Amino acid sequence: MIVGELPVLVVSGELDLASIPLFSDAVVRLTNEHIGVTVAIDLDGVSVLDDAGLGVLLGAAGRAREHDGDVVLVCTGKRLLERFERSGLMRAIDVRQRLAP
Repeated sequence: MIVGELPVLVVSGELDLASIPLFSDAVVRLTNEHIGVTVAIDLDGVSVLDDAGLGVLLGAAGRAREHDGDVVLVCTGKRLLERFERSGLMRAIDVRQRLAP
């Protein structure tokens, strides 16, 4: 999906060991199809995010930055935001409460 000029991947459900391969494929596809631009991953519909999911997000940001792009996350859920803060992810990836900066 494109919102304005921002490519967006909207994710919902549980991002755990069982769903990580599908999530990872979608994230890689998003960053590969939009090389050199900022892309957004909307996590507002996510109820569970395990360590593998955090790894996918960090890897996506790294790949995007290698090609002068970036990844931003959209998240308003208190539980996920606290997890991002504890894990240090918020220091590595911009986390927004809405798509507009």
